[in-house]
Amino acid sequence: MNFMGYRRADGAIGIRNHVLVLPSVVCANRVARGVSQLVSESTWVEHQHGCTQLGADAELSTQVLVAHGAHPNVFGVIVVGLGCETLRAQDVAARIKARCPYKPVHLVIIQEQGGSIKAIANGAAAAREMVVAASCLEREPIDACELILGTECGGSDTCSGISANPALGIASDLLIDAGGSVVLAETTELVGAEHIVAARAVNEQVAQRCFAVIERCESLAKSMGVDMRGSQPTPGNIEGGLSSIEEKSLGCVYKAGSKPLQDVIDYAMPVTKKGLVWMDTPGQDIEQITGMVAGGCHLVVFTTGRGTCCGSPIAPTIKVATNSAVFDMMNDNMDLNAGTIITGEETVKQVGWRIFNEMLLVASGKLAKAEALGFNDFAINRIGPTI
Repeated sequence: MNFMGYRRADGAIGIRNHVLVLPSVVCANRVARGVSQLVSESTWVEHQHGCTQLGADAELSTQVLVAHGAHPNVFGVIVVGLGCETLRAQDVAARIKARCPYKPVHLVIIQEQGGSIKAIANGAAAAREMVVAASCLEREPIDACELILGTECGGSDTCSGISANPALGIASDLLIDAGGSVVLAETTELVGAEHIVAARAVNEQVAQRCFAVIERCESLAKSMGVDMRGSQPTPGNIEGGLSSIEEKSLGCVYKAGSKPLQDVIDYAMPVTKKGLVWMDTPGQDIEQITGMVAGGCHLVVFTTGRGTCCGSPIAPTIKVATNSAVFDMMNDNMDLNAGTIITGEETVKQVGWRIFNEMLLVASGKLAKAEALGFNDFAINRIGPTI
């Protein structure tokens, strides 16, 4: 089973051919945006990090930025720095180049250029050359076994656990059967269902890691005076008919399908195993998607019962509505409707196959609606305070 993708010089495969403008620090956001807005077919990210971060936080921010620049969905990178930040743009650029020697990487330091206008001009000239070069590449047949899928649910409702999430579980199983990888994340939304995932672990070590990440998540919440058990984190979930985090988790876990759990990895770490992998991420949608893409996910399937509009700047984000009312009301943002399961028009298996086929179409170049609308949401998880 094939899709049409890009084969990189190191053998990695990409499903997009982006030129990414990447600021190393919050102070460079405006220049990065200015570069991308001048050059059609480029994209950019914005974030609040890069300075006065210490230790593990500084390293995590660096890791996530480098991983996005080195991602096989990215043809080339313009790294933009201010010039006096903690997270030096020179280091980000060097680490991207070390991981991907074949990839064009251009460095812009605002203070060295003599201000933002000159920096934008310098970056735009380099981005234009990269976009032209990227346009010459042609897609080729790639086996589906090389795809890495990120799964996400946001704005869950009572239909999530009986329509879109089980259907996404079918699509996840189909990709794993084809030899690919699937990432299950949102640790906070597996509280109360961790035993279900752990029971599918390939060994005791992986099973114990399931319980450990949930315990860490709950301990962190308790340190802030919050007991997650029996609680409900969002008003939208309550309005959507969910009664507790456990009920939400029992619906969320369906996204993982039925295959064995191969590994449990930390936030934004590389996905190195085939099959089902749990990434320990927050439940915040944008931080989770950013972490999964940093880990190597080529695309994301995002189920929603309330209607969520976000999308990654470099990985297509396919939206699946859990009910027909949301699909109709938010059709600008929804790619697929799983509400046909609720109305009896389709089975879970039929919608699962529809999601899987849509994944292959999007991997081959079809734009997800979030891409067509230009969504480029990006947020890095924080470990500690800014000092």
